[in-house]
Amino acid sequence: MATKSPDSAPTTPQKSEVSGGTRVRNFLIALVAIALSVALFLGLKTLTPEATLAVQAEQSTPLEVALSNDKPTLMEFYADWCTSCQAMAKDLGELKQQYGDSLNFVMLNVDNTKWLPEILNYRVDGIPHFAFLNRDGKAIAQAIGEQPRPVLQANLDALVAELPLPYTQGTGVVSNFKAPVTTPKTANDDPRLHGAQVKQ
Repeated sequence: MATKSPDSAPTTPQKSEVSGGTRVRNFLIALVAIALSVALFLGLKTLTPEATLAVQAEQSTPLEVALSNDKPTLMEFYADWCTSCQAMAKDLGELKQQYGDSLNFVMLNVDNTKWLPEILNYRVDGIPHFAFLNRDGKAIAQAIGEQPRPVLQANLDALVAELPLPYTQGTGVVSNFKAPVTTPKTANDDPRLHGAQVKQ
């Protein structure tokens, strides 16, 4: 009768081998969990107020439509770098959802030279700068700087009801902005000269 050699006998896993395999598996699960957590954190980090401002601007009513659709308008002059604009983004997004059917929300980025005529027309020198326009597209009030949500909401209620706005000419925290156009001043521009010739 042939005997089996010890090499051919079935082996059972030793306790240390089982715990070693479990450790490796647990380590890999932990690594995957950490990687997913980091990816989720970085993904949420990209949803900054700047991204929110960009999305809101894309979804805002085009200016030419707002001036011709017989609805009152809240026009916001903003910039992606403006911390006050970023701070107000969430509240404005919620107000846009609430009043979207009865108001136009227009966003004009002051860094886009396309809006220079509007920047000069509405005398934007700090942002956020809000212009309230009636149904005819005429400016009836303005507010500059970071505005508390209840103040904005009260103004929007009055704008829709065609009543005087309770909070106008308000000035909150602003990000300084200077229009990128200046006109050179010449000696002949001095109003005190009253037409006198200036010797050069």
